[in-house]
Amino acid sequence: MSSSFRARTALIGASVALLIAASPIVAQSPSPMTSAAPGAPDLTGTALTVYSGRSESLVGPLLERFEAATGADLDVRYGDSAELAALLLEEGDRSPADVFFSQDAGALGALAGAGLLAPLAQATLDQVPPGFRDPAGSWVGLSGRARVLAWSTERLAEADLPASVTDLTDPAWKGRIGWAPTNASLQSFVTALRVLAGEDAARTWLDGIMANEPVVYEGNAQAVEGVAAGEVDVVLTNHYYVMRLLAENGDAYPVANHFFPAGDPGALVNVAGAGALASSDTPEASAALIGWLLGPEAQAYVATGTFEYPLVAGVAADPRLPALDAIGSPLVDLGQLADLQGTVALLQEVGALD
Repeated sequence: MSSSFRARTALIGASVALLIAASPIVAQSPSPMTSAAPGAPDLTGTALTVYSGRSESLVGPLLERFEAATGADLDVRYGDSAELAALLLEEGDRSPADVFFSQDAGALGALAGAGLLAPLAQATLDQVPPGFRDPAGSWVGLSGRARVLAWSTERLAEADLPASVTDLTDPAWKGRIGWAPTNASLQSFVTALRVLAGEDAARTWLDGIMANEPVVYEGNAQAVEGVAAGEVDVVLTNHYYVMRLLAENGDAYPVANHFFPAGDPGALVNVAGAGALASSDTPEASAALIGWLLGPEAQAYVATGTFEYPLVAGVAADPRLPALDAIGSPLVDLGQLADLQGTVALLQEVGALD
């Protein structure tokens, strides 16, 4: 890839929890262009700037495949999805970004609400089930990520597991729960809980979790590893972290995923998705990148490379996972999960965040 970026972030103001100060984008020397692959759009000589809330280790190889297939030249700025969305809101139509690749729908919803995303073609939107795309057509999901409870198969039996995520406030779980409250996925879940159950119910649940003295981890991978190490019995996370650690350590790895019953707030399925910036000078190329990410090669990478759920019909997820439509994600417009600042304020109020 011709260039990669690192986002430097800073909190600005007590009331703006995730507003960031952007560092300048500095391009490296471009690599030689290649001819477009047969059947792929020929974008030779086209430069695209992508703001990616997905990590370079995760999606860098996928974006390199797009470059090789199309001849496009991608400049990618990596960072936290919420922070990059805040940057885009600051930049407005002055942003150099052409495409925003987000870890969650809430950040995309914030940009859509501000009118910063261009409408996508209906043919692109129709590849994805309605619940996993913007009803107004400004962003589309690229992969599904189910919330689960990762649990110790050495210290627990399935009969010990809670029937609902709300049951984790039972004092019986005191000192046994792990979580990563700074993680965007956990914050999106809390935002969904606020939307589904109301502000008071979300605060009550968080108060109950805090009373059970959860062990705090830097991220989801570290939290799952904490279960394997015997530090905690369960952690709230996304399903694919356990799948990746099983792939790395073998089937004897002592952690499994517990999927909450259909309709439970703990069964939320969020998406990683993308939108094209309305201010882009290359709208056709931006649309081509998003379309390619919904194509068979990219969706197969989702299934086998990241262990997430492909969202396009005909591409199967890992066979060890329940079918996406069997999970029963609670009915919530994923674009409504944009009020991350309100969630951060609530987490600070209950003492989960500084």
